[in-house]
Amino acid sequence: MDLIASCAAFVAVSRHESFTQGAAAVGIPQPVASRRIAGLEQHLGAAVLERSSRTVALTPFGRDMLAVAQRLVDLAEAFDDHADRARHRAFDLAVPASGPPLALARLIAEGRRHGLYFDVVPAGPGERADLVRTREVHAAITAVPPDGSEWVVPLGLAGVALDEGRRLHLEQLRPGREPEEEPRRVWVQPEDDVPHVLDRVIRLGHAVGLQAGQIVKARSVPGAVARALGGADLVLCSRAEAEVFGLDWRPVGEEAFARGYDVVSASPGDGRRLRTALPAAIAACVGAA
Repeated sequence: MDLIASCAAFVAVSRHESFTQGAAAVGIPQPVASRRIAGLEQHLGAAVLERSSRTVALTPFGRDMLAVAQRLVDLAEAFDDHADRARHRAFDLAVPASGPPLALARLIAEGRRHGLYFDVVPAGPGERADLVRTREVHAAITAVPPDGSEWVVPLGLAGVALDEGRRLHLEQLRPGREPEEEPRRVWVQPEDDVPHVLDRVIRLGHAVGLQAGQIVKARSVPGAVARALGGADLVLCSRAEAEVFGLDWRPVGEEAFARGYDVVSASPGDGRRLRTALPAAIAACVGAA
């Protein structure tokens, strides 16, 4: 008797309360499902299902055994998945948490076409670097200064009803003379919580006379966008992100800001393969042109 196959048939039939539907769920004929469950009952020494002409129900013994059978089936599936990953040298790739799901799925599929088998682990910029350093992932798309980086994403300010075709200077956000006037803020996304973006924006804000609370590190992207949609605040983002957010986008007037990305790996050879085989797919994930 194949214990795993018998448990799979038992779990499927009990879930669907039907031999026909349960057999179809595991891709076997109904008579095969019946024989496998009968063999399981003989092996266990008690019936797991009550059968009638119309319904199938768990026996008290079957209810006690169902969770264990499900764990056994899950472990077998995990075992097969691990073996598949080992055959293909599968690994985990840390990617930006803001990466579009479809772009990430296409990255995985494109990698397979080039013999690179990996799954993605979305994480923030600092966490991605730590995951590679501690060997919790094999490779990562890391945030680096844009000068000389493999992928560059220009950043600007997005908001509601911005002047067409004009750069937006941070000095324009200096508070007015009226004390009751709430100052406009610039919300910086978690992906830009890196020195070559966040620290530079803060320094520029201080240089042009903004108050300390006008450059704000957002806890989440939706929270930052909500502030812009609901008032005069701005979000630091790429042009493509602004289009998704439904906001107008303008470059920063005083100086240029950009995200930079590269691939690092515990094995330098794999890092090179990712760069050379998947440049367009990685660009789509990070929002680079």
